[in-house]
Order: sequence, then C-alpha cells, then structure tokens
Amino acid sequence: MPSSSGPLLILSSLCFLSLSVPSTTAQLRLNYYANVCPNVESIVRNAVTMKFRQTFVTVPATLRLFFHDCFVQGCDASVIVASTPSNTAEKDHPDNLSLAGDGFDTVIKAKVAVDAIPSCKNKVSCADILAMATRDVIALAGGPSYAVELGRLDGLSSTAASVNGKLPKPTFNLDQLNTLFTANGLTQSDMIALSAAHTVGFSHCGKFANRIYNFSRFNPVDPTLNQMYAKQLQGMCPRVVDPRIAINMDPNTPNTFDNMYYKNLQQGKGLFTSDQVLFTDPRSRPTVNVWASSSPAFQNAFITAITKLGRVGVKTGARGNIRRDCGAFN
Repeated sequence: MPSSSGPLLILSSLCFLSLSVPSTTAQLRLNYYANVCPNVESIVRNAVTMKFRQTFVTVPATLRLFFHDCFVQGCDASVIVASTPSNTAEKDHPDNLSLAGDGFDTVIKAKVAVDAIPSCKNKVSCADILAMATRDVIALAGGPSYAVELGRLDGLSSTAASVNGKLPKPTFNLDQLNTLFTANGLTQSDMIALSAAHTVGFSHCGKFANRIYNFSRFNPVDPTLNQMYAKQLQGMCPRVVDPRIAINMDPNTPNTFDNMYYKNLQQGKGLFTSDQVLFTDPRSRPTVNVWASSSPAFQNAFITAITKLGRVGVKTGARGNIRRDCGAFN
C-alpha cells in the first residue's frame, strides 16, 4: 500500500517501532468485547454501511487511514487526533494531509453509534473501531471478510514529528519497501499483498507526474510504464500539475477490491514506481504472477497480511486508554 500522501489507500502512502508482532498477538483476541458490548461488530458494520452508501470514497479512505495509523506509533488511532495550539498532530504531517475526511468520519460515526448503547459507552477503543471498519469497507467493495482481533487501546501521543520516515514513498524501490515493512514485522509477501489496496481509490497527478513527463533526459516517460497508459495519463494530467485532478489507481475496476491490481502490473499499469517495481523486480514478480492468476490465493495472503498489520505496536495497560472522543485525548 505504498502511497506517501497521494492516493486514498491500503494502502496509499505507507527508525520504526521495535515492538514485535509476537508481543502483541497474545494481547489481541476474537470476541474481546463479548461481555461488555456483544453486538459491537454489527453496530460498527451498520454505521460503516450507511457511510459507504453515501460515498464509495469511504472504502479507500478508511483502508488508507488504518495503514497510516498502524505504521506510525502502531495501531492506536493516534492519526485521528486533531492538532491543538500547543501540538501539531500526526494528521497534519504533510504525508497525511491527503487522507480523506471520509475515513475519519467513518470512525467517528461508528464510535457515536457504539457509544449510543449504554453498556458499550466508553468501552470500545477508537483503534478497534478503525480495525473493524477497515474489514467492513473491504468486504463492501467486494473483497474478503475476515475475523478481526480486538483489544487495542488508543494511544496517548500524536505528533507530526513521529510520522517522519515512517510511510512509504511512491518512488520507493523493492529494497526500500522491504526495509520499511520488515521493521514492522511484515514480510515481502505481506507488503505485496497490502499494496493491492491500490486496487481502490485514487491519486493526484503530482505523485506520478515524474513518470510521464520528466523521467530522464533521454526517456521523458518511464520505460516500465505501459506507453499507451502513459499517453492516457498525460491526457488526464497536464504537464503543469493541477492539484485538483485525481486519477483512479486501478484503471479497470477502481470500485472493486480484487486482484486486478496484479494484472495491471503485468501490463505495465502500476501507477507508482513503488507499484510497478513489484513486477519489474525479479524477486517479487513471481508473487505478482501467482496472485494475478488466483483470486483465492491473493485473498488468503491479504487476510494474513492485514491481520499482522493490525498487531503492530498495539497499546495495552497504562500505555493507552479508551478515548471518549476519537479526535481528542481524554
């Protein structure tokens, strides 16, 4: 889901946390809220479905919000906290400025719906609501559903400085992507699976303009980019970048969460360098080819990867709490 600040993602822009995956696994479990808010998953799902019916942007916005949250200080909803006069929060870092408001709104509305139930009020963390909402938007867009591990607390800190160097850039090569994901306990396979979040959502022209106009002195267009596709992109994105123009990440099925992302890579239609490199690099190409030909294989890998992503840097005990308002510390 490499994205920096351009697309609405997985997944997309993705010195890291030293917490390992095993240290958090035991702290998360299925049906965590069974005794205090047994219907929490259906409450969240209903709220997310209502938001989804208002705008499809709910899908990539929520998915990308989850990724940006987990890769900075762990999955603790710290990305949702608003800045104050005395603190510039994560959401106002340049890499997060393009996170769509619909993602934040999805979590906030789901939190309101949960807290409207007396037994659930102030019992369910914003971090867990974001994790559930992410699963729900993926399913609503035609992707796989899966059981969500719960038990995260909300973080107690959110600073713009904490975002520095934590999210992938659209220009990253395979080594840079692997380094970033490995630092979060994720494998190359996990990274390739999560990158498929770019099968939904869009990017602004400025994030890939270098590939269609100024790639090199001798090749203005990136040679790894399908040349017909490059011409289409040039037609949609003027040389003088208009920040208002947005392009679908997936030119074929932009509103469906599917394995078309990998088929596009095979045809040279990965929008970012960090997308197309997954096919051009011989170390990752075999995985792309397998998942392009097998939707079930991709879905299984994606479920594994996003479950592992949800374990990154989980806060428990005194290291977190349950926010009354997802956008502000208690």
